Amino acid sequence: MALYFNYNKKSKIICETISIIFLSVFAIFTLLPLYFMIVSSFGDPVEAGDATFTLFPRKFTLSSYFFFFNYSKYSYRWILNSLIVASIVTISNVIFASMAGYAFSKMKFPGRNRIFSILLFSMMVPYQVIQVPLYVLVVNTFQIPNTYLALVLPDLCTVYNIFLAKQFISTLPTAIIDSAKIDGCNQFQIFTKIILPLSKTVLSVMAILTFMGSWNSFLWPLLVTTSADMQTIQVGLTNFRFANTTYFAPMMAGATISALPMFILFFSLQKYFLQGVTIGAIKG
Repeated sequence: MALYFNYNKKSKIICETISIIFLSVFAIFTLLPLYFMIVSSFGDPVEAGDATFTLFPRKFTLSSYFFFFNYSKYSYRWILNSLIVASIVTISNVIFASMAGYAFSKMKFPGRNRIFSILLFSMMVPYQVIQVPLYVLVVNTFQIPNTYLALVLPDLCTVYNIFLAKQFISTLPTAIIDSAKIDGCNQFQIFTKIILPLSKTVLSVMAILTFMGSWNSFLWPLLVTTSADMQTIQVGLTNFRFANTTYFAPMMAGATISALPMFILFFSLQKYFLQGVTIGAIKG
């Protein structure tokens, strides 16, 4: 019995050790690009095109950060544009997607299941497929290129966020809504005073994912912006690349600066994000 117990204990230790080694290696490879970006941002900006990898910076200097802001008068505008676009998209998705999720989960109306099925079907269509018709619609039909409206219009309310809100709100007890109706609450009061406070977790997850997706968006801002003053930070970084050379260190400095808002948002809402990840893992 003791031998069997020792054997199981040794097997458990070996399995845990292998798991720790595997996860450590996976974490290293995951964080390596981020580390490379930060280390490279402290390089000398005059070393154009130098993209050699080093574990430690050969020359620790902040010149590349100053170069990034002094290179173009629109450097601050790129960050501001990204902040405006990402904030509008995030707020609109949190509001409209939660309203749609509440309607699909707790309200009964004709064609509810069919409409929701159509929305789910649209998620199967790759985003790149609709780029051309969407571009023609925004530029030729609406004639609003190179504007904030053109940047935010396609992502004001995404199907994924509607699906996420609907799935979470469906888990809320219907008895709470029935009790509120008995007390005389209308649908708007039920949504604002009951549904939203109970949905803080999923709304926080939605806000983080939406902000990150909008902030990192590159293809659509590249298509609809025609002037440097309307470019977002991700598109603006391409201005450091030329036909014969690339200002690599300033580009990495700009990429590091562009990553800061996402880190701030994630760590400020980390508690709700982790709660959202574990939703449904524990019953009761």
